[in-house]
Amino acid sequence: MIMVTGGAGFIGSILHAALVRRGHETVVVDRLGSEGKWRNLRSQPPARLLPPEEIGAFLDSRPPLEMVFHLGAISETTAADGDEVWATNVELSLLLWHWCATHGVPFVYASSAATYGDGSQGFADGLDGLNRLRPLNLYGWSKHAFDLAVARILAGGGSRPPQWAGLKFFNVYGPNEYHKGSMISVVKVKHDEVAAGKAPRLFRSDQPEIADGQQRRDFIWVDDVADVMLWLLETPSASGLFNLGTGRARSYLDLAHAVCEAAGAERRVEFIDMPQRLKGQYQSFTEAPMTRLRTAGYSGQFTPLEEGISRYVRGHLSQPDPYR
Repeated sequence: MIMVTGGAGFIGSILHAALVRRGHETVVVDRLGSEGKWRNLRSQPPARLLPPEEIGAFLDSRPPLEMVFHLGAISETTAADGDEVWATNVELSLLLWHWCATHGVPFVYASSAATYGDGSQGFADGLDGLNRLRPLNLYGWSKHAFDLAVARILAGGGSRPPQWAGLKFFNVYGPNEYHKGSMISVVKVKHDEVAAGKAPRLFRSDQPEIADGQQRRDFIWVDDVADVMLWLLETPSASGLFNLGTGRARSYLDLAHAVCEAAGAERRVEFIDMPQRLKGQYQSFTEAPMTRLRTAGYSGQFTPLEEGISRYVRGHLSQPDPYR
């Protein structure tokens, strides 16, 4: 049995379905709510579905888990309740770490590229140099706090799972993200604008050295993310804190043009001012150095942006049922 926290969410549901297709029994820890999130699990229902508040009692029953994928979190970059974010993103993660260490269960958790802040300290993964990072928001800080906790445990000789991996997700896009509200991928947002007959809108740059539309991010197709996690399941020798992007930053203008192309629309964009709430918290550049994951043995190829957007738009967003 494999546990996937956040398994009804975006990345979690894609991973969960891949595990079920491979014959694994799963227990998903999540809330379905009332916004249609259940559709993310429609094609592959889990063996069990637990609300997060029952995870402690479930673990106390000593379930025969072979792996824990901990993807559940408060992931909104605009989250403001520090106590709730700490309890969910740090304390629950520590509980799962210690349980897996005690019971000899491999543990993979979601960190985030938001831990890198404005990128001025670079994007080098691993545990060295974590203290230099300055996240720009509460969400990024909470993920960074758990990375630091892991580093302290390891440096102090504390107990650890037999395999552990933290994955610093960069900008993931793909099907089953439709419940994410304001945190939905920019690919989906631009598609909706194009589908409504509008020009995709991009923020004007708030950095004088960066032209409008040339803000660049490392965008990664969700199936590539799931493939790395499946590889970790099959590769117990791989442990560490790893970046998870494509290794190549692409501009928002590239993305908007790819969405237009996939939707069969003419290439055009409209530039708008960046909202005040994002100024000072906006990452104008992210790119994931992927050397550590490659050195650990991962040899899979990452989907080019244009190909991933074409799959997403034509295979999902333009279909009557966009779910995977």
